[in-house]
Amino acid sequence: MDCLFCKIIARQIPADIVYEDDKVLAFNDISPQAPVHILIVPKKHIDKVSNLKESDKDIVCELIFTAKKLAQEKGIAESGYRLVLNNNRDAGQAVLHIHLHLLGGRKMGWPPG
Repeated sequence: MDCLFCKIIARQIPADIVYEDDKVLAFNDISPQAPVHILIVPKKHIDKVSNLKESDKDIVCELIFTAKKLAQEKGIAESGYRLVLNNNRDAGQAVLHIHLHLLGGRKMGWPPG
C-alpha cells in the first residue's frame, strides 16, 4: 500500500508520535495550523469518511475519545479546541486515510475557510 499514514503506522516513515494504542496512532502535524495540531489516525486503513461501514463506528469513537484525552494532556481542554474530519480532496483531505485533526492553543475563527 502506498498510503503515507499506513507507512507512519508501520514505522516506515518517522513521525513525532504523541499517542498510540491498539486502534489509533496520534502524531504532531508537520505543518501545524495552531500551537497544538495533532493528527489522530486509525490503524485500520479507511480512505475517506464516505467509505466508512457500519462496522467502523467504533473506530470513529476511538478517534474522538483519543482527541479528548490528548486535549486534556496538552492543556487545551478548558480553553477549547477544534476537531476537523475532512472528507475527500475538495474538503481539504490531503491524505486518503481518514484522520481527525485536533487543533488548539489559540482562538479559532469562524467560518474556518
